[in-house]
Amino acid sequence: MAEVTIERTVEWYDTDAAGHQHHSCIARFVEAAEAALLREHGLAWLFGETPRVRHEINYRNRLWFGETVRVTLRVGRLGDTSLQYEFEVHGKEGLAADGMLVVAHAKVDSPKATPWPQSVVDAFGADRDVKAPVLR
Repeated sequence: MAEVTIERTVEWYDTDAAGHQHHSCIARFVEAAEAALLREHGLAWLFGETPRVRHEINYRNRLWFGETVRVTLRVGRLGDTSLQYEFEVHGKEGLAADGMLVVAHAKVDSPKATPWPQSVVDAFGADRDVKAPVLR
């Protein structure tokens, strides 16, 4: 299963008035991990062709300004036109957030989702679940 782990520091702009992470920083951390995973597999050219169709975050613990966090993102399922990532964000107190992100493949000039190019299937195909429902 394709996977990447990155580290990030919780910066001042990642926090809210209570001093802990703002909910949006988890989404940014996950997108940074996605970018690293795609680059690692030679798929950075996909940027602009993978709109988000679902993002689910379970907040488990707080993260504080200055804290170093580990973000792990893995391919959970590759469908014909969609890809489900699973992620975990760990801070000094353990699991801070987990969830999933579903993206679709849509060429810039297409009004709907399109099948994954062969290079994506080759990179993530071991994780392919052809019986999975199509996520629209």
